[in-house]
Amino acid sequence: MNFGSTVVELRKTQSISQTELAAQLGIHKNVLGRYERNEVFPSIEIARKIADILDVSLDYLTGKVDVQMDKDIRNRILEVSKFDQEDKDHIFSVIDAFIAKRKIQSIL
Repeated sequence: MNFGSTVVELRKTQSISQTELAAQLGIHKNVLGRYERNEVFPSIEIARKIADILDVSLDYLTGKVDVQMDKDIRNRILEVSKFDQEDKDHIFSVIDAFIAKRKIQSIL
């Protein structure tokens, strides 16, 4: 999916009109329409604002990743990244165990 169609999909899912989103961004709705049609691309500042308003990461909005992470998960990951290495290793070993278990279950 491309930037414009991602914005449209997220905006519609959240019942936000073009006019509402454009007003929150401080731009004219015609400019937003051009972003949504991929005619032009926003500055990084506007793209970041769009991501914040639509509550997704900039990576998701730009198509770098295809999985949405909600704000709670993003905040938890940021908190874990502040831990000392030993604590991170413990947390990641537990996460890795759950991932391995899920993969095995999906095979069976």
